[in-house]
Amino acid sequence: MNEVIVLDYDPGWPGLFEEIRSSVWAAVSDIAIAIEHVGSTSVPGLAAKPVIDMDVVVAEGDVATGIDRLTGLGYEHRGDLGIPDREAFRQPAGSPRHHLYLCPSGSPALANHLAIRDYLRTNTRVANAYGALKKHLAREFPRDVDGYVEAKTGFLVGVLRKVGFPADALAEIERMNMRPQR
Repeated sequence: MNEVIVLDYDPGWPGLFEEIRSSVWAAVSDIAIAIEHVGSTSVPGLAAKPVIDMDVVVAEGDVATGIDRLTGLGYEHRGDLGIPDREAFRQPAGSPRHHLYLCPSGSPALANHLAIRDYLRTNTRVANAYGALKKHLAREFPRDVDGYVEAKTGFLVGVLRKVGFPADALAEIERMNMRPQR
C-alpha cells in the first residue's frame, strides 16, 4: 500500500484479526506460544490504517519451523527487513489486508509492539492524541509511507520511554524507523 490512509476505528477489526489468526493457528499451534494482535487496529477506539498487524510468537529454536509453516500457507517470507528478531511475511493473495511477523519470545520488536499496544489500551487520552497525530500525518504524507513512519516515531518512542524501555533500545528504534537514505 503506497497510499497512507488512516480511518476511524472499525469495531470489525478484532473479528478480522480472529479470522486471520484462526487460519494461521491451525498451521503453528504446536510451536506457537501466541498470536498477538498488535498495531493500531488492536487498540479499541484508535484511528488506524486498515491493515491488521499480528505477531506469531515462538521459542527461539522454532523460528525456522515457523517460517516453513507460514510459507506453506502461502505467505512470502521477506526476511527481517532490517528489524532483528522479527521475520516479516507478505500475505497470501486474496487474504484480508494484514502484516504478519514471526518473532521469538525474547524479541525486542515483539516487546515494542506489546508495550505500545498495552499502554494505548489503558491510556485513552494518549491513544486519542496518537490517533489525531496519525490522521494529520496521513494528510501530510499521503503517498510517503517512510515519511509517515518517521514522523510518528517520536510519539511512539515517548510511549516506550514512559514504560521504561532503556535508552539504547529507544535509540535503536529511532534508527530503524528513519527514512531510508536514497
